[in-house]
Amino acid sequence: NLCSRYKILGENVSGGYAEFIAVTARNLLPIPQNLDFAQAACLPLVFLTAWQMLVDKAKIRPGQWVLVHGGGSGVGSAGIQIAKLYGCRVITTAGSDEKLERAKALGADFGINYKKEKLLEAVTKIAGRQAVDVVLEHVGKALWKESLLCLKWGGVLVTCGATTGAEVETDLRQVFFRQLQILGSTMGSRGSQFEILRHVEAGRLKPVLGRTFPLSEAWEAHRALEAGEFFGKIVLIP
Repeated sequence: NLCSRYKILGENVSGGYAEFIAVTARNLLPIPQNLDFAQAACLPLVFLTAWQMLVDKAKIRPGQWVLVHGGGSGVGSAGIQIAKLYGCRVITTAGSDEKLERAKALGADFGINYKKEKLLEAVTKIAGRQAVDVVLEHVGKALWKESLLCLKWGGVLVTCGATTGAEVETDLRQVFFRQLQILGSTMGSRGSQFEILRHVEAGRLKPVLGRTFPLSEAWEAHRALEAGEFFGKIVLIP
């Protein structure tokens, strides 16, 4: 998906908030028989994003320490499951203890409430000093600097977002001296999506449907999203 004309419906192309949309047949995927439409809507964007970040980019392996930010978000909740599918030890962050408990129910081994604890200190207590192999990063400015300090020598940070700000502070000495890798990632390939669907059909990966809203209440869905009043994905029902 390195095409310079790559676009995402709803982000780069408008028209997703509608009862019907027209798309080319090659952009359609079969819905797994064990999912309804709302559950299926939780899959493509977040699971494909997390899969490319962890599997294709970071190339996670069994036994590695993986730090997944925003365990209550769509990408975070998918990332936790994918990392556990590959036998990794998962630390996740969230802004409430309730979300951390739900993240642990998805498979996270440890949780950090970033509103109560300092990230670097908490991760060090759990995994050791500079022991994290991979950071799944989509938060941006708020946790960027500490995320890099959590990484082991030769560790990998993969980023796909900047919800708290795109302007970050990076100590390049940390990057080159400890030979860290910072990788960017957006969505993924069609082949990876089919692999994800196979795991979903087998029950190894599960979409996390947080809340649904009728399309007529899209404004309320946006308010809930901005307030963080959800766990997983918010879905609009036409």
